[in-house]
Amino acid sequence: MDGRHRGLIYTFRSSTAAPEPTAMPAGRANPYEQDLERNAANFAPLTPLTFIEWSAAVYPRRTAVIHGARRYTWGETYARARRLASALARRGVGAGDTVAAMLANTPEMYECHFGVPMTGAVLNTLNTRLDAAAIGFMLGHGEAKVLLTDREFAGTIAGALAPLERRPIVIDVDDPEYAGPGDRLGELDYEAFLAGGDPGFDWQPPADEWQAIALNYTSGTTGNPKGVVYSHRGAYLNGVGNILTWGMPRHAVYLWTLPMFHCNGWCFPWTMAANAGTNVCLRRVDPALIFPLIRAHGVTHYCGAPIVHTSLINADPKLREGIRHKVSAFVAGAAPPQSMIEGMERIGFDLTHVYGLTETYGPATVCAKHDEWSALDAGARAERNGRQGVRYLLEEGCMVMDPATMQPVPADGETMGEIMFRGNVTMKGYLKNPQATAEAFEGGWFHSGDLAVRQPDGYIKIKDRAKDIIISGGENISSLEVEDVICRHPAVLAVAVVAQPDARWGETPCAFVELKPGATATAAEITEHCRAHLARFKAPRAVVFGALPRTSTGKIQKFVLRQQARSVSAIE
Repeated sequence: MDGRHRGLIYTFRSSTAAPEPTAMPAGRANPYEQDLERNAANFAPLTPLTFIEWSAAVYPRRTAVIHGARRYTWGETYARARRLASALARRGVGAGDTVAAMLANTPEMYECHFGVPMTGAVLNTLNTRLDAAAIGFMLGHGEAKVLLTDREFAGTIAGALAPLERRPIVIDVDDPEYAGPGDRLGELDYEAFLAGGDPGFDWQPPADEWQAIALNYTSGTTGNPKGVVYSHRGAYLNGVGNILTWGMPRHAVYLWTLPMFHCNGWCFPWTMAANAGTNVCLRRVDPALIFPLIRAHGVTHYCGAPIVHTSLINADPKLREGIRHKVSAFVAGAAPPQSMIEGMERIGFDLTHVYGLTETYGPATVCAKHDEWSALDAGARAERNGRQGVRYLLEEGCMVMDPATMQPVPADGETMGEIMFRGNVTMKGYLKNPQATAEAFEGGWFHSGDLAVRQPDGYIKIKDRAKDIIISGGENISSLEVEDVICRHPAVLAVAVVAQPDARWGETPCAFVELKPGATATAAEITEHCRAHLARFKAPRAVVFGALPRTSTGKIQKFVLRQQARSVSAIE
């Protein structure tokens, strides 16, 4: 076996059971198991709460959080988190309880990631873009004892609370940076609530690092969403893993373009505490806001869905003037198209592709870059950088497997299988849903539902969601492959390709295309563009222009487009 890839072999090993320990010779006890017990001096449960304690002790006067005119040091942020914990504890909040947060990316949301688990309770960050019915379901299912809510979302929260049999204690957050409409619904204001807490609150780490720290709900595109439970151990390891994976220097400046409600901001609230960096808060993703913040605060890192990066690429170049330092960005989701990778290079931003799911604490694989890639031409460089890559260092296993045999697919770049994960950066399971948990962990691996290939160098490349494959005349067509080509058209801002029924071929691709502002294109032009870069059978038979429906996290809602294209009828 080629020794150059030995490091990747471990990533894709197929064993589903831990190796049996080598037996000691008869009559001899293992000396390393004698009189070497865990005790308070040599063992402590892992928890990301220790990160903020450390930063506050070592860098108490460094700026931790910036939001408009507000500034908090690490010493102040730690004290505010302890006040929150104390105030919650005085209301009877503790182990087994849930505290929900319907908040924007503000200092209060950041403080919740520490103050809530300091009580032993579980933080449930709610998706601010969901409707009242969905939020109401989550509050009821998670049995929220306390709800912290921003005034901006009062309309949604009022509707969510109305049908609940047990109303949580409601605490209002009135952000000075928000000047829009919205009523106060709670019995107390957040700052008044904090004033009743003790900044020296003697919080205790969890007795067991397997204890739950956070509850995150899946998007719920069909039926009720599932509650994904994170542990202190997983949050600790992925928080550190973000630093190691990204190569973040100490005191990084992180812009909150990614919602903190999305997989707890991919664990970056805890990452930034471990980094003793600076959190720059942002209520609304807008290039006219983002570029000035990057320039004013020297932002070094940010994360986001593809649409965030696309908006920056296509923004008025004047907005970028004066930004001369390196800015690093994470993009997650499907493989970024060549146009996005080249566009980020053009504006001087360093883009890294990561991939994961709610069930893996956010990103769990990374397209780890190699120095020699920089010498490649733009197309080849984009091809390598557009892959989902290899496992996070602190994720134990990631493999592309045949779900029927649970065996790894060959590293030939052709054979598709399902991406599966296992290890410490994988959820505890789904709250109150043992059947779904068992199905997700069948065979000792978490099943992602995403289809991919393994390339000869061991890197993963997603080809499609299992339900997104288009079978036309017996030939498999990857919708992502077609989307990647269409995105290269200069007039195209975003695209989604789904199956549509065809009397002759069974299924054919249908492309839904969103054009750049002021740009024009015809269906014939899009089709011919595809035929120039793809096999003719892969070109869409239909092209529909218009704004694309998106989820609350910026992902395109393909299920809506499948309904429009009558995709289901194509396979019935």
